[in-house]
Amino acid sequence: MKIKKNLQLIIKSLIILFLVSFILIEGLIIVNGNVKDANDVDYMIILGARLYGDVPSPALYERLKVAEEYLHDDTDLKVIVSGGQGPDEYISEAEAMERYLINNGIDKNRIILEDKSTSTFENIRNSLNIIKENDNLEEPRVLMVTNKFHVFRSKLLANRLGSKAYGLAAEVPPTIVVPQYIREYFAVIKSFFFDR
Repeated sequence: MKIKKNLQLIIKSLIILFLVSFILIEGLIIVNGNVKDANDVDYMIILGARLYGDVPSPALYERLKVAEEYLHDDTDLKVIVSGGQGPDEYISEAEAMERYLINNGIDKNRIILEDKSTSTFENIRNSLNIIKENDNLEEPRVLMVTNKFHVFRSKLLANRLGSKAYGLAAEVPPTIVVPQYIREYFAVIKSFFFDR
């Protein structure tokens, strides 16, 4: 009987812990996705997302739209397009992003490709390594361009990797809002403990 009570108490405690952590982390995700904190930065980094063959997915298209608008306003800013090639993609995400930006009036000389990464952590780490190779910046200020659900984790990882990160949030396609926000909770937990 005592073992059963202890087990019930442990299960209840775990459920409460999960619910509290879920609410706190989702709150951080939502707040960061709606904060306009773009500042004077050294580089923009557009994080990759899925392609359909060589066509940007709706999520990636939203990222590219906000990045393009910002790059037209700040004509000196260099941009790193970051994303490798998935198994069902004809080209790398970076190449697809470069094509989009060039087709929309962004000078090719401002665009740097990072086309090896396969995760958010690798996107950011590889992009920051490119910045270190190009510039001698102690703590580069980077503008992370991604969808609203992804801004918090992107900034967390970029700051952890030695930069000062700001977010430029793109809209989330309506068809993926719920699954992406739920998935992101688990991704934040994973990144907090394992992405170093």
